[in-house]
Amino acid sequence: MKLPSRLLGYSAALLALLAVFALYTRPDFLVTLANQVWACF
Repeated sequence: MKLPSRLLGYSAALLALLAVFALYTRPDFLVTLANQVWACF
């Protein structure tokens, strides 16, 4: 019975990757991210 839990884990990882990819297609998010990273220095 490992298959359903493994499938659920892969599905969750795929969903997380797709959500991150969707954020990177928005230019305002990239500018905000760059500003936050730059503010650390």
